[in-house]
Amino acid sequence: MTENPPTFTRKDFTSDQEVRWCPGCGDYAILAAMQRTLPQLGATPDQTVFISGIGCSSRFPYYMNTYGFHTIHGRAPAFATGLKLSNPDLDVWVVTGDGDGLSIGGNHLLHALRRNVNLQILLFNNRIYGLTKGQYSPTSKLGQVSPSTPLGALDRPVNPVRFALGAGARFVARGYDVSKKLPEVLTQAHAFGGAALVEILQNCPVFNDGAFESVTDRKVGGAHQLWVEHGKPLIFGAEGAKKGLRLNRSMGLEVVELGDGDDTGDLLVHDETNPNLAWLLAGLEDIPGLEQTMAFGVLFRSDAPAYDDEVHAQVDNAVKRASAKKSSEKASANGAKSNDLNAMLRQGHTWTV
Repeated sequence: MTENPPTFTRKDFTSDQEVRWCPGCGDYAILAAMQRTLPQLGATPDQTVFISGIGCSSRFPYYMNTYGFHTIHGRAPAFATGLKLSNPDLDVWVVTGDGDGLSIGGNHLLHALRRNVNLQILLFNNRIYGLTKGQYSPTSKLGQVSPSTPLGALDRPVNPVRFALGAGARFVARGYDVSKKLPEVLTQAHAFGGAALVEILQNCPVFNDGAFESVTDRKVGGAHQLWVEHGKPLIFGAEGAKKGLRLNRSMGLEVVELGDGDDTGDLLVHDETNPNLAWLLAGLEDIPGLEQTMAFGVLFRSDAPAYDDEVHAQVDNAVKRASAKKSSEKASANGAKSNDLNAMLRQGHTWTV
């Protein structure tokens, strides 16, 4: 008789550690969303791992009653890749931030994405360095005044979604800290069989308060949120003032004002397998008239073999070939056996000098 598998709740994924973020930090909401979501995914604490780098977001593993690893600055994707390769049965999540993941860790993040390692990568973006007291980060807006840019930042900001697309990521999504739809975004990322990057807009109330207020404000933010859904027209805006998106002659996006009963036939329909459309949606803020608008949900998804699966298949195949070769080898004329260390060192491409 097979026993029923244990049923886990949010409490089972909540550690006994005191949560130590600043009052009002968006990380609290993201943590709660994750602890609520994992039981719905059928996850178990003993098969789940959270790996982080350095930063406010990187305290995450302490607060999850799972396995965890608080690593070094920017290297969480590298540690996670090694763990997934060594134990592919583990459910591995990476928690990073805009500074940790896109500055010192940019190269490690790039390689995890292009390889399509089966990881869920959560990038908390608050457009500032919080842990080190408010310096500007790779995603800070032009003109951002901070202790390290007292006259305003001159760097053009990195767009995390476009970075991921440029790196060859196969799953890219966006959500924000207090969104009720964040658990669904996390669920879809978890279901993807490869590297899934989710940018999560996160408010830092101390050093960059209101950085995303145009889309997160409870009263007016909804009007500036474009939640995409595969196969559905790209429509957003407040009730009575709906807007849509379509392509113009320059193959860019333009806004269409929709009235009651307006035909939506010429509006763009979201195709999550189209990387070009995802690129356009990732940068709505750069389009005149859409400076306060951002796209959310799964912007791009395209199935491809996971790196860890391919590595294990390659290793298995190599072992089989080596075993077959060993079993067919005969003792050489001088009596050397196939497992002789001297013979093994000299097999293949060798030279005598």
